[in-house]
Amino acid sequence: MIEKNLTGFIAEFPEYTELRMQENTSLNIAYVNGNLMANNRNVQSGISARVYKNGVWGFASHPDLTEQSAKSVVKAATDNARFLDSREKRGNPSLPQVSGTMEKAFFTKKKRLNQNELIGFLKEIDVYIGKNLHNVMSRTVILRTLDMEKSLITSAGTVSYSMIPRSNIIILLSADKEGAPVELYNVFGSLGQFEDVFENPGDLFKGIDVLHGHLMKKREGVFAQAGVKECILDSHLAGILAHEALGHTTEADLILGGSVAPEYLEKEAASPLISIIDFANTALEVTCPVPVYIDDEGTPAKDAVIIDKGILKGYMHSKETALHFSVNPTGNARAYLFSDEPIIRMRNTAILPGRDKLDDMIKSIDDGYYLLMPSNGQADSTGEFTFGIPLGYEIKQGKLQKAILDTTISGIAFDMLKTVTMVSDEMVWENGGFCGKKQMIPVGMGGPAIKCSIMIGGK
Repeated sequence: MIEKNLTGFIAEFPEYTELRMQENTSLNIAYVNGNLMANNRNVQSGISARVYKNGVWGFASHPDLTEQSAKSVVKAATDNARFLDSREKRGNPSLPQVSGTMEKAFFTKKKRLNQNELIGFLKEIDVYIGKNLHNVMSRTVILRTLDMEKSLITSAGTVSYSMIPRSNIIILLSADKEGAPVELYNVFGSLGQFEDVFENPGDLFKGIDVLHGHLMKKREGVFAQAGVKECILDSHLAGILAHEALGHTTEADLILGGSVAPEYLEKEAASPLISIIDFANTALEVTCPVPVYIDDEGTPAKDAVIIDKGILKGYMHSKETALHFSVNPTGNARAYLFSDEPIIRMRNTAILPGRDKLDDMIKSIDDGYYLLMPSNGQADSTGEFTFGIPLGYEIKQGKLQKAILDTTISGIAFDMLKTVTMVSDEMVWENGGFCGKKQMIPVGMGGPAIKCSIMIGGK
């Protein structure tokens, strides 16, 4: 546990200062083919200070959660900022003086399970798969939890405390196809500590059965035909597309680094059916997978509208980029560890649902594909992307046909999104996502299914 209130240190702040105390607690347990292969608990905690002076930052951190450590990092960060200012002499104006007060913690009220009980929970899942799912060559069951607890005080007046947990169980299954393995995985879980997210192993069996059914169909699957095809990207793909191909291009630090997004500002960047928002903490009256109420600079978080009915409307900002662009900060500055400086990060980036039914979308395609799941992928500041597709189906004359083997999709997001002609009315969140921009951090991604034209790979 860390201190909830750091106001006692504000007298130590001679310049604009952010003081953050943080503890990340993570758990990783894994069964592979009935054998316990991982059983790790990790705690990373400490305190850091960041000081701004005339356009430069000083930063310092220390792993001890003590009063002396707090005072020492403030002094070190202040000295660093003053030294850099004496050399750089930028003379930039003060940062936006925004502030807020918040306490939000998602601790469970249930009795916590110990490590052996958690291992038993996973073992029961592993046993179910081994006994009931036929033609499975190998199975992996992984539990991953992360509790991020933070206290923050700034010289601008912010006082905040949060504990944001996430719990996931990952199921990876493989089967044999003519001597070569085919694999599928799924991630179960959501915001919350383990006891609030998972009540008993049997609750996951239905979802595991569905995953197994897809795997058996993929085992008999065919290669996709390469080329530009009419495709339906299911919600999980729409979410990662919104994050990787659109979200990163509209992070203001990447705008300053040369992103193409300014070419589209207040112009058509997508079909009028497409709206994309980076939600702060609540979307469509539901708490998001990674709720941010006050960011790690002390800015009250607000939704950042990226695309509104096809028109690119704005960017995601820290205090510093908001000052540069003469706009209000959006609360997108986040840090993963106590020793990380806050940088502009997405929170919960999603395409908004439309009015179409998924069945009608499938019926509207004569020759195309229904793509359900992403694997690895990448995108750059031009909006160009490539994603792996481990699960999909042919669509022939409006009906789902054979499963397809691993393939890829690629394109330029701003071009591809202009081809969208249908958007489903269902909103689904991906709850296990991490973003690796300079430092790993949990993110939420979501959306509906979308119908578009896209380049798909073949054999």
